[in-house]
Amino acid sequence: MTFQAIAFDLDGTLVDNAGGVALALNTALHEADLPCFDLQRVRGWIGDGPDALIERALRAIDLQDVDTAWLSMRVRRNFDAMVLGLPFAECSIYAGVEKLLEQLGRKNVPLAVITNTPTVLARAVLEEAGLLGYFTTVRGADTAALRMPSPLLIAQAARVLGTRPEHMLMIGDSASARQAACAAGCRAAWAGWGYGLLGSGQGGTVWRLDTPADLLVRMALPQTRRHGRPAA
Repeated sequence: MTFQAIAFDLDGTLVDNAGGVALALNTALHEADLPCFDLQRVRGWIGDGPDALIERALRAIDLQDVDTAWLSMRVRRNFDAMVLGLPFAECSIYAGVEKLLEQLGRKNVPLAVITNTPTVLARAVLEEAGLLGYFTTVRGADTAALRMPSPLLIAQAARVLGTRPEHMLMIGDSASARQAACAAGCRAAWAGWGYGLLGSGQGGTVWRLDTPADLLVRMALPQTRRHGRPAA
């Protein structure tokens, strides 16, 4: 397997923002006079974007005779205001990630971030974490049509990096990131240090990376050597 560029998901892959997400969600729920949830439960709901997170939270609440569509919009509005105000709150870089990015930079591997987080928030998180400079492009889901498992963000990133999706590797912890990679025709790798589970029946098609350093081990194998840099 060969590839020319690497794309990373954000939450659950580069940074652990579960504490910040839980804070934002519980603040939004509280402002809507709804019950809150503990960190571990919220952590289990993260991975497929804010809409899916809020939908899972509202399903866990016994709501009777309530316009859930209107309520979901209200909670999402409050949630967005909270995370945009404090993009790196309760957030930390996963161990080994920065070292991996440094080594990939030395190898001149073009890097991208592809995330269901809105672009402005994704860039703010990366900047506050000191990671933004490692990436050529950051592609966030600014509309519903762009959200993974749609392959559109991967196609956009490939164009910016001067390559094609089939010559890219997509690394993420969520099922939606792996589905987007499959739909785009690029190789998928599971970030085993993140929030999501790999799931059964995917071992043959998805690389399992238990730590960030495992990627360098994979890249050193003869069948995973990388082609030269794509054209600028």
